Amino acid sequence: MLEPIYLLWLFAALVFGYLLGSIPFGIVLTRLAGMGDIRAIGSGNIGATNVLRTGNKPLAAATLLGDMLKGTVAVIVADRFLGRDFALAAGLGAFLGHLFPVWLEFRGGKGVATFLGVLLGLFWPAAIAFAAIWLAVAGLTRYSSLSALVASAVSPFVLYGFGLPLSATLIAALAVLLWIKHADNIQRLFAGTEGRIGEKKSGG
Repeated sequence: MLEPIYLLWLFAALVFGYLLGSIPFGIVLTRLAGMGDIRAIGSGNIGATNVLRTGNKPLAAATLLGDMLKGTVAVIVADRFLGRDFALAAGLGAFLGHLFPVWLEFRGGKGVATFLGVLLGLFWPAAIAFAAIWLAVAGLTRYSSLSALVASAVSPFVLYGFGLPLSATLIAALAVLLWIKHADNIQRLFAGTEGRIGEKKSGG
């Protein structure tokens, strides 16, 4: 039976991760840049892909970095001060915070950058593998969404192959959520109407 204090700290790590993950960098940065609400353009998503549709590449890169690092910081800080179990809880919290931020009525992003950030915090070689797979698929297809779907699906197997079953289980759960959030993209991929990288009009 788990000790109450252990459960309390586990919950604290989850909440810590959630609060970090719920910071909507796409909205914050675009508003600071005087570009209004990012949810009013393109796909309406708050992530870097939609920010890129404004034509401001540095702002999109900053959004990507912010969304990624909030997952990384949550994992590393929890691991440093509490331990690995709590790092996993913080990583879950960060991902959920990005997908379902309380500040935005639980309507957040699709989680690709934060997924990568959690991977980076847990085991950096897995993050490198994710990035390499994403780039390979993107280079072949020019579909950002497909690249993320494939890379996220492979990530749990990478972690398991390196002997990290608990991390692999967490990342598998996050991958399922990521796929669910990409349901519309998956439908458009099958229909042949999904926007490609570099196109102005897309729902990714």
